[in-house]
Amino acid sequence: MKAYRHFRSYILCLLLVLPFGSALADEYSDTISLFRNAGESGTFFGNSYGYAVFPTIGKGGIGIGGAHGKGRVYAVGKYVGDTSVTQLTIGFQLGAEAFSEMIFFEDKRAFDEFTGGNFEFSADASAIAITASAKASATTTGSSAGASGGKKDAATIGSYHKGMATFTIAKGGLMYQATVGGQKFSYTPK
Repeated sequence: MKAYRHFRSYILCLLLVLPFGSALADEYSDTISLFRNAGESGTFFGNSYGYAVFPTIGKGGIGIGGAHGKGRVYAVGKYVGDTSVTQLTIGFQLGAEAFSEMIFFEDKRAFDEFTGGNFEFSADASAIAITASAKASATTTGSSAGASGGKKDAATIGSYHKGMATFTIAKGGLMYQATVGGQKFSYTPK
């Protein structure tokens, strides 16, 4: 029981500390560069209306979990506002992790849906995971996608699903359960 309390405290600290360390502008440009150079996720920059970038999202849980991160939103190549993500999950999960996330908006309609208020991914939403392991792979439901390779040479295959395409890159930690379904986003114009 004592170990459980220590682990729970560790997860809470991770969720509170990680998002605040990502406020530096360099982290945004570094994260954007990382996704630009990560296989097919880079092609989405040329054919999307805009995107949201989250340099660090901290996630952790033991049965009940949570995630939080802060990001920026871009439209037609310009920084237009700030966003944040929160997620509460219930079910089998254990561990803590940090990851970067990029959401591409296919057109103005998808952009407006995301920035129009409190947007939430449906429970069946998924992301294309770009992993650092040379043999790792991932697939998503809702749209056909896969990923493999390192951060800079990932070979990803994906398409828009309901006007959005989501990619993640693991930064550290280990968690059994990794979904974007149920993520809730807020948006504040610049």
